Amino acid sequence: MEKELIAKIRPGAKVRVWEIIKEGDKERQTSFEGLVLAHKHGSEAGATFTVRAVLQEVGVEKVFPMHSPNIAKVEILSTPKKVHKAKLYYVRDFSSKKTRERVVGTKTK
Repeated sequence: MEKELIAKIRPGAKVRVWEIIKEGDKERQTSFEGLVLAHKHGSEAGATFTVRAVLQEVGVEKVFPMHSPNIAKVEILSTPKKVHKAKLYYVRDFSSKKTRERVVGTKTK
């Protein structure tokens, strides 16, 4: 992953991650869209970022390794102007509407 893209993946950003899924001898790509809660370990080999989405009224979180070959691409949908915390774990306790209100100042690309 490019260094510019790694810098844009930060807490509060809305992203769409395209994963490569292997089923038998076939490959396909699926997307997972949500809010970045955390970005850990900078840009080193073991760096990860956590994405949270609400699917069918159930909160789902996935931890993606930055340098995984199973990630086809990452699209940045919006970035926050200012977030006061490095880890947004408190968002887990809010509804979708409260999350949008609480993570204030998001701008759409």
